[in-house]
Amino acid sequence: QVQLVESGGGLVQAGGSLRLSCAAPGRTFSSYVMGWFRQAQGKEREFVAYISWSGGTTYYADSVKGRFTISRANAKNTVYLQMNSLKPEDTAVYYCAAARTIVRGTTPGEYDYWGQGTQVTVSS
Repeated sequence: QVQLVESGGGLVQAGGSLRLSCAAPGRTFSSYVMGWFRQAQGKEREFVAYISWSGGTTYYADSVKGRFTISRANAKNTVYLQMNSLKPEDTAVYYCAAARTIVRGTTPGEYDYWGQGTQVTVSS
């Protein structure tokens, strides 16, 4: 069992930035692919980004490409999501997730463990 704990959410104006963190306290998750998903109220959970175990491969949803950056620090058991140029449509609960293996890495069913989520609200 891998416990994931997100932090860093909050309220920000459009055009602003936030950095989300996801930690796996007491566990080494360097062998897991790590992903970020988000779920807006009344909508399905959607893929945001993922990063390979080594950090050498990243992949982003088109809606966030060029604005968000995923990174990881395996020595700290932490993955990050730097979000810049935020838009009101980025408002959602953001979840980090861990997968032992992936095929596409963009569907929630591929991930084995999930955090509790952190709220991001972008005001216009």
